[in-house]
Amino acid sequence: MNEYWVLFLKSELLFVNDEEGNCHLDFQPLPPVKESDIKVLFKYHTGDGIAVNVIQTDVMPSDGRYQHSTLRESYYHLSEKEFLLAGKSWELLYWHLHTRYCGACGTPTVIDTEISKKCPSCGEEYWPLLNVAVICLIYRGDEVLMVRAKTFRSNFYGLVAGFVETGETLEDALRREVYEETSLRIKNIRYFDSQPWPYPCNLMVGFYAEYDSGELHLQFSELERGGWFHRDHLPNLPQKMSIARRLIDHWLEEGNPD
Repeated sequence: MNEYWVLFLKSELLFVNDEEGNCHLDFQPLPPVKESDIKVLFKYHTGDGIAVNVIQTDVMPSDGRYQHSTLRESYYHLSEKEFLLAGKSWELLYWHLHTRYCGACGTPTVIDTEISKKCPSCGEEYWPLLNVAVICLIYRGDEVLMVRAKTFRSNFYGLVAGFVETGETLEDALRREVYEETSLRIKNIRYFDSQPWPYPCNLMVGFYAEYDSGELHLQFSELERGGWFHRDHLPNLPQKMSIARRLIDHWLEEGNPD
């Protein structure tokens, strides 16, 4: 029976480039690398019962079918289904590598279920990490607030975003992040969509919000630039793989939420 084999060459994703020029994850009954070349190996199942084997290796397979890229770049090679599968596999690999020892007593952890570990000494359980972040398109008539974070690697503008803190609702976190980063108040917050963001273990929750009050003052410890941009004169936009881009594209097509 065929199974998925999701290989990571250290931190880069390996995928098959077949004779027809199509890229996809390996799907076959046997491991595509020798046992001696495997550093990490574990298995989980998808919602429809298909087995997924996650492998980390330091050795490039020798059969010539494989190419490798960062997980982000693989978005432009794989189907959406396989890209999401690769993202989940990377999140689980990251979790596996960072929960080798019990945080309570220091004992090496052991696999308990497909996506959980347990300490054999004190019984502490460990589940995959998930950091929740909010991201918001803030509009003011035909203008949208766009910012450039210091962490951006290329020359594009994005949307205000930040992590949810303990004790906050998603809406509370959004109001706080917007005010901290821009000194603006928002209103009419509306949910848009969510997106797994495996860099390394995040869930992005997207919203629209209307400008309410305040003068724009950027938090320069996190942001380089920012401002209001008319819908007809936008700066360089984020990549299409991101929920930020989907928020912007939807706003351009549909206008301000009612």
